[in-house]
This record gives sequence, C-alpha cells and structure tokens, in this order.
Amino acid sequence: MGRRGTPLLTVVVLCLGGLVAALTQTMVIPIQGELGRLLSTSEANASWVVTSTLVSGAVAMPIAGRLADLFGKQRVLMICSLILVLGSGICALSNTLAPMLAGRMLQGFAMGFIPVGIALMREVTPPRLTASAMAAMSATLGVGGAIGLPLSAWIVEYFSWHTLFWVSTALAAVVALAVATLVPHVRDAVGGRFDVVGALGLALGLVGLLVGVSKGNEWGWASGRTVGLLVAGVVVLLAWGVFELRSSDPLCDLRVSARRPVLLTNLAAIAVGFGMMAQGIVTPRLLQSPSATGYGLDQTLLETGLWMAPGGIVMMLFSPVSGRLIGALGARVTLMIGGSVIGSGYVFMVFLTDAPWQLMVAGCIISAGVGIGYAAMPTLILQSVPMSEAGSAVGINSLMRSVGTSVSAAVMAAILTSATLGLGGHELPSEGAFTACFIVGACGAFLGVLLAALVPKAVPERSAAALQGRSRV
Repeated sequence: MGRRGTPLLTVVVLCLGGLVAALTQTMVIPIQGELGRLLSTSEANASWVVTSTLVSGAVAMPIAGRLADLFGKQRVLMICSLILVLGSGICALSNTLAPMLAGRMLQGFAMGFIPVGIALMREVTPPRLTASAMAAMSATLGVGGAIGLPLSAWIVEYFSWHTLFWVSTALAAVVALAVATLVPHVRDAVGGRFDVVGALGLALGLVGLLVGVSKGNEWGWASGRTVGLLVAGVVVLLAWGVFELRSSDPLCDLRVSARRPVLLTNLAAIAVGFGMMAQGIVTPRLLQSPSATGYGLDQTLLETGLWMAPGGIVMMLFSPVSGRLIGALGARVTLMIGGSVIGSGYVFMVFLTDAPWQLMVAGCIISAGVGIGYAAMPTLILQSVPMSEAGSAVGINSLMRSVGTSVSAAVMAAILTSATLGLGGHELPSEGAFTACFIVGACGAFLGVLLAALVPKAVPERSAAALQGRSRV
C-alpha cells in the first residue's frame, strides 16, 4: 500500500468526499418551486431535477462497489470525484432542462463514493480507528442532507441560484485533488470480468421501480405509467436475479446476499432509511405551514434550514459513539440501539410539535439514532462477506437505504395529501396527517430494531487482520 497521508487524514478526506456527494441530494430543495420558471419548463418536468439524482445515486452504489472490488477502491473514488466535478459544472452552466438533468444524473452517480469509501476504511486505518472511521463515513449520507438545506437556502437568498452548483463544483474539485494526493492506492483489486449485462439489468429494474415509487403520488398510484413502471421494474429485477444466480462472475453474489446476517441487515437498512427520511420530508412542511392552520409554525425556508441544521451536527457527533458501541456491544446491538433512538424521536414528535425548538430537539434525537445505527450496518455486512466482495456488498446495503428513503418519501407524501384542510384557496395537510406521518416513521424505525434483533448473534468471525482488511503491498 502506497502511503500518501496518515490514516486520520485519509479518513478526513473520505468523509469530506462523502459529505460533498450527499450535499447534492438536497441542494436544489430551496429552488425546487422555482425550477420550472428558471429552466423554462413545466413544474412536472422540473421535478425530474430531484428525481433523476435520487434514482441515479441508488443505481450507482452497487455498481461502483463492484467496480471497486475489481479495479481498486482508490481508482473508483477518483472517478466518482471527477464525475461530481463534471456534473456540478454542467448544472452551473445550465439554463434549460436537458443539460440540468444530465448534470444532476452525473451528480447522482457520484454517490458511489460513499459505499466505496466505507469499504476502503478498514484497509487504510489501524484497528483502533476503523470502527469510528466507518461510523463517520456512514453518517455523511445523512449529515450532508441535513446541512445541505440551510447552506443552500443561505446561498440562494444572497446569491444567484447558479452559485449553488459553482460551490458544489469547487468542493468536488477539492475532493478530487485530495483523493489523488492523500488517499493511498491499496492493492485491493481482485480482477475478474465486470458483469455488464447484470449492471444494465439492475439499472433498468431499479429505474423502473424507483421512478414508479417516486412519481406515484404525482401521476396517481393507479395510473398506467405508475403501474407499468412498477410491474416492469419488478419483472426486470426478478429476471436479473435469475441471471445473476447463473453467472460465473456476477455483479452481486446473491447467494452471499441471501445469508441470514446479510439479508436481515439489508432489510433493516430499508426500515432505518425509511425512518431517517420521514422527518426530513415532514418536518420542513410543518415548520413552514402558516400559523392560521392552528398548528403551523410560520418559519421561512432559511429559518427552517437553521432549525434542522443541528440534527446534522448531532449525527456527526454521535458517529464516534457508534464506533465505541460497536467495539463494546457489537454491531447488532448497536443497530438496535440506533433504531430505538430514531423511533423515540418520532414518539417525541407525536406529542410535542407546538414550537420550532421542539421539532429541533426531536430531529436531534432522530439524527443521534441515525448516527449510531448507520455505521453498524456496513460493519455487519463486512463481517459476513468475503473480502473480494466488500465493495459490492456495502454498495448493495447503501442501495437498500436509498430504497427505504424513496419509499418513505412516497409514503409521507401520500399521507400528507390524504387528509387536508383548505386555507386561502390552497389545500394544506391537516394536523392529523402530520401526526400519522410521525407514527408511521416510528413504526419504520422499530421495525428496523426487530429485524436487527433477528440477525444471528454469532456471525462468522474473522481474524483481526482479515476484518481490518489489510492488503499486501
């Protein structure tokens, strides 16, 4: 392994890269309502600016993980960084929909940085640092989204909307330079053939499924487009599964993924992702609702972002706590603790939403649970898969979290539109709809706890050297 920087510096670079990649998921929220006008298109078409990034990010994670296993993690991290530079630059120069969508899809592809970075952590850090490093890297997915909203709102309020993407371009360029100069190139490539057909099949199936879920509320759940995409996505994924089982060099070894620890951890990832996203969707709506409703808190977009920002800080602060808990209690129990804390935050919200500070406290509780639980999932995965499949396995786990967040967004939107009240010619969610969202979010989190409890206590053990993934020079 060619040393370029200290292990701690490498961890900082990887976490920065994950943070910048995750920022792209929420950076357009402050201008979402204006995108149609800004890009000279309809509101329906402009909504693809958000959807395209979420879908391409989900598709990229398992594919980037497999490429990292085959060709080396540092190389794939470098490519992801450069893709983010390119995508952000295209968005910064865009004034119409087509180039904006192209840039946003590239920004989504850069999300592959996060699972690859997590998998690399155990190869470049000493044992005493590995658990905390993986926890910090895992938390960047949530932290980036949490701080992206207030940062973007502030930029939009004082500068041009293009500045959002110029800032993203500059940050991505810094990450690319840091990866090139400070992240060591570990000789971890196992070689083999990249499963192009499997990658295309997975991509097509996920696009159909996730677009159908994301657009279901807008198009109608019974519409031909929604049903067609969902059915097509499921059929393609089933065919993909059959193909992968017969392949000698699959994109994802489904037999390994079907092992009980891996399967249950991935199912828990869906539930925890669902729980994390629910408050990110619902809390801003409640904070910005007019006080004339009797429950709204009349906060501006910037104020809303500032009330939610502490959650991102708490999430990062609790990531080293997760590392300590994993070392003391094991990843399984740590995941259960994280899910329980998330659920407790939603229970808090069911009863206390009368002031912005109460929502901030509840958000911090949920964020603490995410910070604790997110790191436990890749740890459980890495304890149960061969070293040669570490990248793809973590990529699949990250994909499952993305599936959970996508389903959560759709479910929360459906609940919020199911019970409304009229105010000033507009239909707004009722107070009962918000309460229902918090209850459903709690159920998702506690389901994750149950699934984590079902993970076998005695997962396949490895030697310390194997677990840390040390590679030969």
